[in-house]
Amino acid sequence: MKELIPQEVIENKIYLIRGHKVMLDRDLAKLYSVTTFNLNKAVKRNLDRFPEDFMFQLSRGEFQDLIFQFGISRWGGVRKQPYVFTEQGVAMLSSVLRSKRAIQVNIAIMRAFVKLRQILSTHKELAHKLNELERKIEKHDVEIQSIFKAIRQLMAPHQAKPRIITGFKPVK
Repeated sequence: MKELIPQEVIENKIYLIRGHKVMLDRDLAKLYSVTTFNLNKAVKRNLDRFPEDFMFQLSRGEFQDLIFQFGISRWGGVRKQPYVFTEQGVAMLSSVLRSKRAIQVNIAIMRAFVKLRQILSTHKELAHKLNELERKIEKHDVEIQSIFKAIRQLMAPHQAKPRIITGFKPVK
């Protein structure tokens, strides 16, 4: 079965803001083939379904940072700060937008979020294993250094210290 929207397109529209993986209202509207105005209107009619951890509005600074990240001077026609939706908020959109396309797009987006979570999990696991390996190497480095020190001590020529004997007079 042919994908409705390529996975990479969706993944490139997921951002990390306030520690949450989110999607912009305008990007979601394009994916659902509706206007941003109509998407936000449907959400506002059902605000009780979208608590702060499902959807929030970007601050002016966050929006400016996002524009800077894209490397463009402005987004034409944007009068209000955009809303962003977390994974749970995107899932809730399927109950608000009831078209067949909305259902298919939602499934594709959920798969993208799951894939990103798996990738992050793999990276965390790899980072943990690297940290363990680094600790082992550090421990071995200390042990190897002490072995080298012992070998150097054994290899160093012994300098005989003159013995001082008391109670004898030198012979002339």
